[in-house]
Amino acid sequence: MSYSPVEFVSRAEGAPRRARPHMALVIPCHNEAEMLPKLFARLERLDADLQAARATVGPMDVVLVDDGSTDDTWSLVESAKTSLAVTGIRLSRNHGHQHALFAGLMNADADVIVSMDADLQDDPDAIKDMIAAYSKGAEVVYGVRGSRDTDTWFKRWSAQKYYGLLSSMGVDLIPDHADFRLMSRKALETLAEFGETNLFLRGLVRQVGFRSETVYYDRAERAAGESKYPLRKMIGLALEGVTSFSIRPLRIITMLGFAIAGLAFLFTLYSIIAWGFGQTITGWTSIVVPIYLLGGAHLIALGVIGEYIGKIYQETKRRPRFIIDQVVSSGAARSTTPIVAQKAAS
Repeated sequence: MSYSPVEFVSRAEGAPRRARPHMALVIPCHNEAEMLPKLFARLERLDADLQAARATVGPMDVVLVDDGSTDDTWSLVESAKTSLAVTGIRLSRNHGHQHALFAGLMNADADVIVSMDADLQDDPDAIKDMIAAYSKGAEVVYGVRGSRDTDTWFKRWSAQKYYGLLSSMGVDLIPDHADFRLMSRKALETLAEFGETNLFLRGLVRQVGFRSETVYYDRAERAAGESKYPLRKMIGLALEGVTSFSIRPLRIITMLGFAIAGLAFLFTLYSIIAWGFGQTITGWTSIVVPIYLLGGAHLIALGVIGEYIGKIYQETKRRPRFIIDQVVSSGAARSTTPIVAQKAAS
């Protein structure tokens, strides 16, 4: 007897099967007008497959978060003609990818919530295996890239260094996992209890705990439009991850300070001994080099400390992580019960 991947995994090892969940997809959008028609068509096929396999209760909810788009993204969301239950959330301005994603997660109402990007590089078919893992008891299921064959050499190299840097700084991350994941309602409500203004969700979700599983998939090329994560934003995201989840850079500064102090002490001993033998050092090198060395170390230390102080400054303000300007429903959309809804004052 043959089973689809969802059916087979849910029956494996005699694991108790959870009731079929109602699923919501949360998708942040920034200037994705070219992608939305392709996205709707692909998600309709996915929803049909899931319902045919009796894996979910449909139709699925699709929560599209317009993060300050300047093209026709919002108008396409408002006029969406689809069998899916589409809810559009328009933010008051561009809050950034992580905040837009968080806004969608906090305003989704379903048994399981899957987050993914609008570019269809994350394989929607992998959601079938995510649902299967959930049916076996997983509260969080991470979508992880099986390979980076579609990336350029520089992209592969930079990604390797990115995850290596965060790992060396003590940040708990899953390599090659971005924001393609499934979370149960229980896990999502726990995530809502984290009060950070500076969001790094791929690190925060790891702090939630609970039982988790991993699903591997092949990442595709972007179907249309341009990448919203150039090198500059990737570097910023890496710094956000390090400073949000690790104080190791501060400890490195402390060790660097001790190392420089030790070198200065040895240099002092050498100078005294040289003076005793009448071999004093002439010229300006012995003065200029330590000044530049210490000056550079001080500036680096101040920069790292300032980064942490800046985060403290932002957190103490307790400003909203997102502000909702407008919410619309189309297709088979139903009323939702948000976990957190921060809306602009009327």
